[in-house]
Amino acid sequence: MTQDLEMKDRSTPSNSVSLPAPSTLQHLKEIASLIETGSYTKEVRRIARAVRLTIALRRKLTASIISSFLDHVLTTGSEAHAKLSAHLPKEDDHEMEVDAATSAIQTPAKHLLPELEIYCYLLVLLFLIDKKKYNEAKACSSASIVWLKNTNRRTVDVIASRLYFYYSYSYELTGDLAEIRGNLLALHRIATLRHDELGQETLLNLLLRNYLHYNLYDQAEKLRSKAPRFEAHSNQQFCRYLFYLGKIRTIQLEYTDAKESLLQAARKAPVAARGFRIQCNKWAVIVRLLLGEIPERTVFMQKGMEKALRPYFELTNVSLHYYPMFIMIITL
Repeated sequence: MTQDLEMKDRSTPSNSVSLPAPSTLQHLKEIASLIETGSYTKEVRRIARAVRLTIALRRKLTASIISSFLDHVLTTGSEAHAKLSAHLPKEDDHEMEVDAATSAIQTPAKHLLPELEIYCYLLVLLFLIDKKKYNEAKACSSASIVWLKNTNRRTVDVIASRLYFYYSYSYELTGDLAEIRGNLLALHRIATLRHDELGQETLLNLLLRNYLHYNLYDQAEKLRSKAPRFEAHSNQQFCRYLFYLGKIRTIQLEYTDAKESLLQAARKAPVAARGFRIQCNKWAVIVRLLLGEIPERTVFMQKGMEKALRPYFELTNVSLHYYPMFIMIITL
């Protein structure tokens, strides 16, 4: 009897129903709600979290998903909607991802928050860069910079710093980095006057990268030495600053300071930033050899970096046997 009861209990269907995984569009709507809450409560950390969640979703973005999101957030026929929609390619109907739960319900028009509008620019810009539509990305990023110059809100600063980076990156990808140097200087001046410290960090690094890209080390050092000092708010930006400082110090033959900056940048960099850490270690190896030091073998055996650092390992082995001749060659 007890066995029969147990059998019946096992065969009884449970009341719990497995819900389908949220769609990418639904995730974007949740991010929009997070930005909206952060805007009303003046909590910058919510905006920062929304940006991090967006970066995690960027590989899943399609033109149809972004188009549906723009229709959800922006007023149809508005200037921002028209500009951003023009950058998106048209896709077939069968490729479109539609949120069935909300597509039939039209949300009432409401006042658009500046944070949401500039977030839409960031979303479209990420998509264009990932799809290698660099000319469209330049146009989109330039439009976002014009918008940012006329907006002064601390809750926008986190999104603005990302847009500054992708603005410079889109011009770098097309080989037109010199064109925006004056604009970057103007943006840095504006960020300083507005006490936007995250924007100052980001723009200072972008300017240093701009100068170093064209081997303008003297101009880079003049800017760095005269730029306002502030406490680092972003570990990523601080690591970039240390790397650029190490490169400048190397060219200025200040090898001890260069070594300290490069090693510190490599230590503080996130584990996922493998390419950045490889560049730091390459420059650090050269600087240490110039100082007469021999880097430890473990430097070249770091996980995921062995292949990239192999030539520098061989150069170190050569210097062990022919160090005096090596110094003469590299100083010529």
